[in-house]
Amino acid sequence: MSDATAPPQSPLKAAIVRVTPFEQNCTLIWNEASKIGAVVDPGGDLDRIFRGIDEAGIEIEKILLTHGHIDHAGAAAELRQELGVKIEGPHRNDAILLDNLEKQGEMYGIPGVRNVKPDRWLEEGNLVTVAGHTFDIFHCPGHSPGSVVFFDPAQRFALVGDVLFRGSVGRTDFPYGDHDALISSIKTKLFPLGDDIAFICGHGPPGQFGQERLTNPFLV
Repeated sequence: MSDATAPPQSPLKAAIVRVTPFEQNCTLIWNEASKIGAVVDPGGDLDRIFRGIDEAGIEIEKILLTHGHIDHAGAAAELRQELGVKIEGPHRNDAILLDNLEKQGEMYGIPGVRNVKPDRWLEEGNLVTVAGHTFDIFHCPGHSPGSVVFFDPAQRFALVGDVLFRGSVGRTDFPYGDHDALISSIKTKLFPLGDDIAFICGHGPPGQFGQERLTNPFLV
């Protein structure tokens, strides 16, 4: 079938499942036509995540990680084992965080956390596919050394983790944080993609790049 006669690609849908005491946005994304999708940043509370998967009626083909903090990756190892799928992301510079998830769990009083190594580390310029949709990968360090952003150019949509929030940016007072690098990543890599880009972040409500470029006090 030629491109001229091919049916339009079914758009991705998304649902947020808030997990952990940090109210992290674990995100389910899926193709509504095929009901195939991915879990993004399973930080914990697997019962909630599985309930969200069941309610959406979807089959998970992979797990995506934006970075290695416990509220985003704390349940990734267990979820991989339960589903029998692979983990993609973040950048390998977050290996030091993923290798110490159990210690993070002890520090924050979150039981059952396991260290994890992704099946695929992601680099700037890599591509990730989810249910037939292709995401461009941007390495955006600052909140963590290996934070990545997943960008779907066809749908003008990004999963930004804790790089950017509505009205704020990721914390950089953690070990390995770098405020200047974070701001540079946002201004030089994300904002040039366009003001119309909608995003889901790691905490709080979704937003749009243009609104943040104009009103975010950390970026104007």
